[in-house]
Amino acid sequence: MINFNLRPEIKISETQKMVYDSARDFAAQHIQPFVLEWDEAQYFPKEIFKTAGSLGFMGMLLPEVYGGSEMGYHEYVTLIETISIVDPSIGLSIAAHNSLCLNHIYTFGNEEQRMRWLPALCSGNLIGAWGLTEHNTGSDAKSMSTTARKDGNSWILNGTKNFITHGISGDVAVVIARNGEKGDNRGMTAFVVERGIPGFTSGKKENKLGMRASETAEMIFDNCIISDENRLGPVGDGFIQSMKILDGGRISIAALSLGVAKGAYNASLAYSKERKQFGKSISQFQGISFKLADMATEIEAASLMTQKASEMKNQNLNVTQQGAMAKLFASEVCVKVANEAVQIHGGYGFTKDYPVEKFFRDSKLCTIGEGTSEIQKLVIARKILND
Repeated sequence: MINFNLRPEIKISETQKMVYDSARDFAAQHIQPFVLEWDEAQYFPKEIFKTAGSLGFMGMLLPEVYGGSEMGYHEYVTLIETISIVDPSIGLSIAAHNSLCLNHIYTFGNEEQRMRWLPALCSGNLIGAWGLTEHNTGSDAKSMSTTARKDGNSWILNGTKNFITHGISGDVAVVIARNGEKGDNRGMTAFVVERGIPGFTSGKKENKLGMRASETAEMIFDNCIISDENRLGPVGDGFIQSMKILDGGRISIAALSLGVAKGAYNASLAYSKERKQFGKSISQFQGISFKLADMATEIEAASLMTQKASEMKNQNLNVTQQGAMAKLFASEVCVKVANEAVQIHGGYGFTKDYPVEKFFRDSKLCTIGEGTSEIQKLVIARKILND
């Protein structure tokens, strides 16, 4: 098995090595024994995130003053990759909690708001959600229907968000709502909505193809009244904020994609050495060995692109283009690798007795979540044509 995480030719920091070891042990103890059970039942194991919080996984990128681990994107990518090699569903939930909910509050909240919500979120005692997508406004977020109407020192929210990670179990949600005209990118505002506030409920839980242990559901707002103190940043700045948050979020999905691809590849490499046909291991047949060579090469390329985006993010550089490139390439690679992994396993790859069946189902979400592959190409094209 090739250890993609710790290659000797690339300098690995001590903190990265520590994160890798800690995440690997956490996944082996708290995730691996239950992967099939959670997947079959579509069970979201909320209880394990307190343990993840105690290890520093639930506030990886935030300063220690807020309860965070104060690490960089290289460590964060290592965490998401390593968890996702075992179960991408849990990697997805940790990524959404960190890069979307927490990062939005930290980046655009004031000091009082940060101290109010971030410590409990970093500890894993509270789970975060992030609400931008709606039923009819997937890629077209500027046409959202959820509204926020000002009423004195309060806001009244009405509408429904869907495909929301932790839409039922999330304790704290960052929600983008329209306070202006549809299509106006300066007509939306971001709010923090806490579970238990009247008018804030959950709706349909999606019955999904993959990533089944990561909860995906509707969030419903019916005359939900929240204080203006829950507003993040200036009125009308919500869409602009969201686009900036997604820049970093796409690095998360690239890391998630790498975890899926590496898990599928490692399983395929091991199986190809064990499986014998015509008196020899199938890895000795060119048809299989070439598949493995292509898989390893493309994973390596995706990893390097993700590392570049991570380094740029650490340096506070604009990562709109590089994050989109990493997410686009890594997500498409993970689907290709997972597909080939099933092919290498043959009929066994089509059964739940081997892990590649699940990696195959989980992989497709990576080309859809936080902007489809087509949207990534649009983002990249705009950058290269306008810069």
